[in-house]
Amino acid sequence: MLKGHQSWIFNSKPVIISSAAVGGPFEAEGAISEDFDMLHQDIWLGQDSFEKAEKKLLEQACEISIQKANMKKEDIDFFISGDLMNQIISSSFTARTIGAPYLGIFGACSSSMEGLAIGSLLIDSKSANYVLAGASSHNGSVEKQFRYPTEYGSQKPPTAQWTVTGAGAALLAKEGKGPRVTSATIGRVIDMGLSDPFNMGAAMAPAAVDTIEAHFRDLNIEPSYYDLIATGDLGTIGHQITGDLLTDHGLHIPKDIFNDCGLLIYKKEQPVIAGGSGCACSATVTYGHLLNRMIKGELNRILVIATGALLSPLSYQQKESIPCIAHAVSIEMS
Repeated sequence: MLKGHQSWIFNSKPVIISSAAVGGPFEAEGAISEDFDMLHQDIWLGQDSFEKAEKKLLEQACEISIQKANMKKEDIDFFISGDLMNQIISSSFTARTIGAPYLGIFGACSSSMEGLAIGSLLIDSKSANYVLAGASSHNGSVEKQFRYPTEYGSQKPPTAQWTVTGAGAALLAKEGKGPRVTSATIGRVIDMGLSDPFNMGAAMAPAAVDTIEAHFRDLNIEPSYYDLIATGDLGTIGHQITGDLLTDHGLHIPKDIFNDCGLLIYKKEQPVIAGGSGCACSATVTYGHLLNRMIKGELNRILVIATGALLSPLSYQQKESIPCIAHAVSIEMS
């Protein structure tokens, strides 16, 4: 059901019956390593390219999620996934492995919540019984495509972020046990004219603000409704900007319930500069750490606002600014 201008209310409250998070060696040293289902010590995952390694990460996350629900690939009605590679090849090649009807999406680092929102809409409208939603990224493949290959040894500014090597997947069903998706707010494209690919947090912050404001306006609720409100991968700089802008706009979110997936995934002593980023950032933190906390009873209602910068190497070379977007999904324990 459409609520307000850009939010969906899911009356049937689709259930996340299982989820999985897979990470690389740097994530194994992070702050939430215990919430990953699988961690690799080899960033190559035994593959001969970073791109093939990323595909394997996503395949593993999907397979683990399906196995945890005691289901088979053939039971999946639709697979929805996105990543940062050209033509979302990690997701498309994983869809080839899974064999389910496939909807490829590109919301950049907002893809995890975009997929969860669309999957929930399919379940709620009775267009599917089981939907698998996933997202992935790999530090090596993303750096090579969007910035400089790691081997180049380029020095990064303090605003840069560390792309998460990992993948997350969630299996949605119309009934069962687990956290429930209750609503989603679909973001608008916001472009404030920033063009620095090493300052994604500042570029995406206005999009996060726009979606957060729309969510509370459409649903007519206050931030105190949630136990935790987490942005996707704004990092230290973007998260601070978002908080300041929300306060300036008259929407105050208490600091004790306002966080960012890019700040949660790594330890402070890890050299991630301004924090984590990438499609796998919000995917692994949400489908691993946050859902585990909900199942343990530590959180009852959460709002995850995944953020994405919709640039490409081509648009950067043509000196385009960076259009950004954010999608919000609310998840509650029944």
